Amino acid sequence: MDTIVWIVIVVVLVALIAAAALVMSRRRTEQQRQRAEHLRTEAETRSGAVDTARQEAAEAEARAEIARAEAERADQRAEEARRGIDVEEARREDSLREADRVDPDVDRRAP
Repeated sequence: MDTIVWIVIVVVLVALIAAAALVMSRRRTEQQRQRAEHLRTEAETRSGAVDTARQEAAEAEARAEIARAEAERADQRAEEARRGIDVEEARREDSLREADRVDPDVDRRAP
């Protein structure tokens, strides 16, 4: 009879340990589900921030493109102004040469 009692006690203990393990496993599974739901909620909340950031980036790119175009036009105007300076300097030099050519006091034999 002693062995039967010990066997019953061992079986009951094994059953209790198995039941406790099952309860803990289910609790851990439920906690994981809750954590996953929390992470999904956070991700959904951030999706609005991502959309806003994406829109702001697109607007910044558009402003940058406009600024690049304006800078290019300014460079073109500056280049045209430099060419205008070159033309005016050439005209001035031509006028000075013409003045030297017609001036009887200028020694044209000098280098």
